[in-house]
Amino acid sequence: MSLYQEAAPRTAPAATRTARTVAGELLDRTLGAPAEHPRRDVGGAGPVGIDAGDERAVQAACGVMHVHGRATGAPAPLAADYVSTVTGVLAAQGATAALLARRRGGPPLRTRTSLAQGALLTVTQYLAAATAHETAEAGGPDGTGLATLTTADAVRVEIETLDPTAWAGFWQRLGVPPRTAGRGWQPFQTRFGTAVCPLPPELRAAVRTHPLEAVRAAGAAHGVSVAAIGEDTTAPPGLAPWTLAPAPPADPCPPLSPLPAVTDADALPLAGLRVVESARRVQGPVAGHVLRLLGAEVVRVEPPGGDPLRGLPPVAGGCSVRFSALNHGKSVHEADLTTRQGRDAVRELVSRADVFLHNWAPGKAEALRLDADDLHAVNPRLVYASASGFGTALGPVPPIGTDYLAQVHGGLAAALRPAGELPAPSLMTVTDVLGGLVLAQAALAGLLARQETGRGCRAASSLLSAAALVPRPPRRVALSALDRPLPTADGLLYLGAEARALPREVARTVGATGTAPVGERLRTRTTDAWLAELREAGLPSVAVRTDLAALAADPAFARAVLPPDDRLPYARPAAPWEFTEEAR
Repeated sequence: MSLYQEAAPRTAPAATRTARTVAGELLDRTLGAPAEHPRRDVGGAGPVGIDAGDERAVQAACGVMHVHGRATGAPAPLAADYVSTVTGVLAAQGATAALLARRRGGPPLRTRTSLAQGALLTVTQYLAAATAHETAEAGGPDGTGLATLTTADAVRVEIETLDPTAWAGFWQRLGVPPRTAGRGWQPFQTRFGTAVCPLPPELRAAVRTHPLEAVRAAGAAHGVSVAAIGEDTTAPPGLAPWTLAPAPPADPCPPLSPLPAVTDADALPLAGLRVVESARRVQGPVAGHVLRLLGAEVVRVEPPGGDPLRGLPPVAGGCSVRFSALNHGKSVHEADLTTRQGRDAVRELVSRADVFLHNWAPGKAEALRLDADDLHAVNPRLVYASASGFGTALGPVPPIGTDYLAQVHGGLAAALRPAGELPAPSLMTVTDVLGGLVLAQAALAGLLARQETGRGCRAASSLLSAAALVPRPPRRVALSALDRPLPTADGLLYLGAEARALPREVARTVGATGTAPVGERLRTRTTDAWLAELREAGLPSVAVRTDLAALAADPAFARAVLPPDDRLPYARPAAPWEFTEEAR
C-alpha cells in the first residue's frame, strides 16, 4: 500500500481518497519506493466554497457537467471519478517536480492542489472559447448532438478519421451523396473543441440501414476506424500508465548541461529545463502546457506557416483561442519535417534540450529518423517522451488514436454514463486531457531518473493507458433523481454529498410532500435562495455552472481563474499547484 493510501483518513470524502490513491500509485511508479514521497496535499476548501472532495459537486460548479452535457442538451454528471483521477495526476506531478527541484539544490517544497483546480484544467479550451464570446451549439436528449451512430442490427458505433477524402468515401459507400456527407465534416472534425457533433440526419439514417458488418467494411475500404460500443466498463488488463527504458550507454557520455540551482522558493520547480514539443490537437500540447506551468521553457516545432489549428474558430488576436489556451507561452520554431533541413533543425533543437515530446502517429518517428535511438545519438541525456492512442495494446495495426475511440476501447464510453443511459463517449476531451497529463508525468519520471543515473531514457504512454487510470465499478453506476442537476426558478443546483446521502432531510428542508416532491418544490424559488436554505440546514450544495464565461468574474474563483487581459484575450485556469517552502 502506498503512503498516500495510508495517509488518507477514513473520513475523507470518496473523491479525495480516489485522488490520493491515484497520486500514490503514480508516485510509487515514479519513485519505486513509497518512503521517498515528498509531502503533498489534495483537497481542502479550494475555490468552490464547499467540500472540494465531492467529485460531482465540483463537476457541477466548475462547468464539467455543462461541457459533458452539451451533446445531450443539458448538464449531466460524469458517472466515474474522472476529476478525482485528474487531480491525483496533478498531485503526483507537483510532488515529482518538487522532488526534482530539491535534488537540483532547491529548498524542500510542499505542493498542494484541489479537485476544483483539476476540474478547471479539464475545461481549459472550452473556457477560452466561452470568454471569446463563442456560442456553443447544443444537442438534444435524443442524442443528436453525439457522434455515436446506430446500425441496422442495433449496434452503437463510433467512427473516426482525420482525412476528409476518407470521410467522403466512407459515406458514399453507404449511399450518402457527397454534398450531404460534406455537411457533416466540419461538426465531426471540430467536436473535440465544441463537445457537440450535430451531424446531418441523413448520415444517421444511412447507418441505420446497414448492419455492423457493412459499416465496418465501408470503414476498412476507406481507412475509417469503426468501433462497436458495449456495456463493458473495464479497461484492457495490465496497462501501465507509462513505460521507461534507459537510453543506450554513450561512449564517451557527455556531462549533463549545467542547470541553474533552484534556490529561490519563488522559482518554479522546472526552471532552467528545456522541452521541445512536436505535437498537435490536445494530448501532446497539454503535456507541454503542464511542463511550462511547472517552469520549463517549451519550444514548439510547427510546420511552415504554423499549425493549421491556429485558425480554428473562435479566433482572437489572430489566433484560435482554443489553440492558444494550450500553447501560449511556448516559443515556436517552424520546420518542414519532410525535408532533411527540417529534420536537422529538430536535431539541433534537441541537442540542447532536456525533453523531447510528441504524439505522432505510429511509425512516423521511425520514418522521419527522429525515433528515440536517433535523437539519443544526438543527446544521450534526452528524455524522449512519446504518446500514442493505444500503444501496442490493440495489436500491430491499432485504430486511429483519438480521444473518442480510446474511450470506447478503454471502457469509459460505458463507465462515464450512468446505468439507464445508452453508452457513448463523452464529447468532452476526457482522455486527451488525461493522456496529456500522464505524458507529462512520464516525462517528469524520466527527468527524475536522469537526475539519478545521468542517462536519458525513452518514456511512452497512450490515451488507452491513461483511460485505464480512471477507477470504475464492474457495472455501470445507477444515479437517482437527486444525483442529477435539479431545476430551480432561475437555473440548476446540484446537491452536495451530505445532501445526496440524506434525501429525507432534503425533502424536509425544501418542504416537499407527497403531492409536491423535491423537484417540484425547487422550481418555486431561485438557486441562491435554495443554496442559502440548504446551507443553513447543513446540506451545502452548489449552483450548476452553465455559463463558463462567468467563471472569470466569480469571486469564488478569483485565484483559480485568470481573466482576459491585453496579452491573452480569454480566461484560463491558473496553474493548478501551490508550492510553499517547508521549514527545514
